[in-house]
Amino acid sequence: DRETVDQISENIYMQYFLGYSSFTDEPPFDASLFVEFRKRLGLEQINAINERIVKIKQGIESPNKTDKNCDQDDFHKGSLILDATACPQDIAYPTDLDLLNDSREKSEELIDLLFCSSSINKKPRNYREKARKEYLKTAQKKSKSKKEIRTTIKKQLSYLKRNINSIHLLLDSFEIIPFVPKEYKYWLVIQHLYDQQKQMYDKKTHSIEHRIVSIHQPHVRPIVRGKSKAKVEFGAKINLSMVDGMSFLDDLSWDAFNEGTRLKKSVEKYKARFGHYPKEVLADKIYCNRENRAYLKESGILLKAKPLGRPSKEALSNQVSPGERNPIEAKFGQAKTGYGLDRIKARLSNTSETWIACIILVLNLVKLAQV
Repeated sequence: DRETVDQISENIYMQYFLGYSSFTDEPPFDASLFVEFRKRLGLEQINAINERIVKIKQGIESPNKTDKNCDQDDFHKGSLILDATACPQDIAYPTDLDLLNDSREKSEELIDLLFCSSSINKKPRNYREKARKEYLKTAQKKSKSKKEIRTTIKKQLSYLKRNINSIHLLLDSFEIIPFVPKEYKYWLVIQHLYDQQKQMYDKKTHSIEHRIVSIHQPHVRPIVRGKSKAKVEFGAKINLSMVDGMSFLDDLSWDAFNEGTRLKKSVEKYKARFGHYPKEVLADKIYCNRENRAYLKESGILLKAKPLGRPSKEALSNQVSPGERNPIEAKFGQAKTGYGLDRIKARLSNTSETWIACIILVLNLVKLAQV
């Protein structure tokens, strides 16, 4: 955001594009205004703008104007390519020890804040210096044994539990909770994180349902991808459909989902956009379960994917050939390397969703500009 404001202040062409009558080196507005833009626009609005631009540019009629008496061949047009990817957030790699340390430090801030405005004369002890030293003693080691990590986690859990009890004690001296919304959110998050970490410590495991990986962005969840570069990514997962080089964001979720549950939804969205079903669908193996295959066959749509069981000659002819799904893979590469889809820097869930949708919009604008 700051870089964009700086570029506007330095670039006469950008200022001309924005409607300036003459050049000025003054910033047009504060960089934080971009956050308000993202909050007001939202995922649905950006997607609607994206689809409207594509339809106007390509001269697509609305579905209401489609001839209902068209024959079966006209009813199925075009090719739909489907795939999913993760959009990693700009967060530090989460470890149990680091998360507990962040929660402990945030709880100490809340204790300081409450004590300053409470009627309690003696401040609860929190051993912050001792806890910090014990954390650094393990965290700064290049190689740590599992026993060392587990011992330090146990100590950090005890310090955090003590701080949580102290906050409860301080809150009892107030008639209403004195936290502002941001502080109250941290208070709820660190309690939930303590419960998760305590449960994982007791069961000697590192996984739990809806695991928190950042106290500053508690909506972020781990997405297991199985890639060689990163087996687990932390961010939203999107389902993208591609038609004639144009990209559409069909689904976005902060929780991991099976792509097979999204195929029907994407096909129906294709019909809503263009007024007819696609003639063929190109999808990865994970999309092609028996239920989806039966749905596409019933709808008269050709599925170009690896057949189940021993394939017949006809099934082999409908199999996806190498390179047919390359356009959507290339689109993901373009979005991640060129437009920052591999590192979403927005911090709130709604602004992150808008950020992702804007990247998809830009991909289409760049594509249309090349036509």
